[in-house]
Amino acid sequence: MAMAYGEWLREQRKRQGLTQQELANSAIMTRSHIAHIEAGRRWPSEDDAKRLDIALNTGNVLSSFLPATHGRPVGSHFEAARQLEQQACMLREFALSYVPGILQTKSYANAVLKVGFPPLGEKERDQAAVTRLERSLLLDDPATPMVWAMLDEAVLRRPIGGPAAMAEQLTHLADLVECERIRVHVVPFAVGAHPLLQNMLTLMWFEDQPPVAYVEGLHTGRLHDSPELVERFQGAYDLALGDALPLRESLAMLRATAQDFGHEDD
Repeated sequence: MAMAYGEWLREQRKRQGLTQQELANSAIMTRSHIAHIEAGRRWPSEDDAKRLDIALNTGNVLSSFLPATHGRPVGSHFEAARQLEQQACMLREFALSYVPGILQTKSYANAVLKVGFPPLGEKERDQAAVTRLERSLLLDDPATPMVWAMLDEAVLRRPIGGPAAMAEQLTHLADLVECERIRVHVVPFAVGAHPLLQNMLTLMWFEDQPPVAYVEGLHTGRLHDSPELVERFQGAYDLALGDALPLRESLAMLRATAQDFGHEDD
């Protein structure tokens, strides 16, 4: 379905003699996102599809034929960041308390969503988990985006969802590392204070626009595109990364901790 959608978009673009960049300029999108949609690797957001329809004068075809989503809208503070996340060629995540959303398993995501306030009903929580898992589909592409996840050791140790859910989640991360789809670096407790200790952070790079940073707290989040501020966030990330464990040592910790949680569940 995604491939057919992308092929139709490509056909309409070429029929009008537009390059990907020209269509991207007209639809207020990035060229890389247009390329991913045409290749069947991404779906446009509803707003993107509407702008594509306007740019190509295709009525509401691209908007109407988006797949029905079984998920739930994300928080208003995250919507812009979610759209950019799908367009990025590189993502660097820092997680202080729990595994980043695009890397979460279903059981783990449900456990995270279960403790929110105000509490969600079971149906709404399931829908929210589906939405979160749909974001992880960007990992189906074997190369893009490149994903680095820097995790405070607390992320590995806090038993969110219980031993079985944690064992599954950490094994999922380790598997992604071993197949070279992502990099994970753990910042051990022994480091003490480090530059990212106060917030969760996502850095995003793109093929054809400047990088941005997204900082999130409790029910709040802010997208930053100021070059000076993004550079400061990048510097803080680099400093913390310098104190993190190397990839192989981080992988060993993921495997060992998953095994420990697995034994607890026996």
